[in-house]
Amino acid sequence: MRVEVLATALEDLANGFHFYENQSEGLGMYFVDTLWSDIHSLYVFAGIHPLIFGYYRMLSKRFPYAVYYKIEDNVARVWAVLDCRRDPAWIHKQLM
Repeated sequence: MRVEVLATALEDLANGFHFYENQSEGLGMYFVDTLWSDIHSLYVFAGIHPLIFGYYRMLSKRFPYAVYYKIEDNVARVWAVLDCRRDPAWIHKQLM
């Protein structure tokens, strides 16, 4: 299975980086490294996660974030990386 990370998800990762980096120097990089590790696990585990709002949702191992992806033509496309602490209506809107 191939994995593609779309521009929208890269923007989400950048936003998360800035948020955590403002909390503590170096935490932003730890956030990005952790989420990339989670995303890379899709090479093996894509498709086993529950469907939420029409997307597979993989929860991050270390941060309160979820990776939203779809599988099309044997490619896992990551559409969004969103903070699970947000209002579910906001998350749904981001995924539309």
